[in-house]
Amino acid sequence: MPHVELSLSELTTSGLRGYDRSGFDGSLDLWAFAVGVAGEPCLLLDAAGIVVAASPGSGALFSINAADAVGRRLVDGVIRLLDFNTVSGELPGWEVDKIPPLLAIKSGGLARGLLRVPGDDGATSTVDAISVPLRDDGEIVGSLTFFAPVGR
Repeated sequence: MPHVELSLSELTTSGLRGYDRSGFDGSLDLWAFAVGVAGEPCLLLDAAGIVVAASPGSGALFSINAADAVGRRLVDGVIRLLDFNTVSGELPGWEVDKIPPLLAIKSGGLARGLLRVPGDDGATSTVDAISVPLRDDGEIVGSLTFFAPVGR
């Protein structure tokens, strides 16, 4: 599998011209800024699986208020996950650590997979998730995940 590494080095030196950078403390804060204004569905988690930032696009995709998701656990706090093998049954707890946003934190590598989530209208939808771990000075501090609906 190819290795992909993301860096904010250019963003920290020039990409935020005109913005007050004094409040940023490490890469999670910089990513939180980017995720918070992104139109694409994406979420930023800290190392404990707490949502640090949610894009407006993720709010629409998961039928949540993106601002209300911040500070809550991803699973059981923000999104409800359904098992692919059971008709609208909850994803078992022992499977939750294997979803891409949490697996990227645990494994330290890229993670990709499909998630099944309920919609507002009671129908389920499938979402493709790709996650990358985020590091500060070599230590994993969280993950960044991009989502895309499947079959729409």
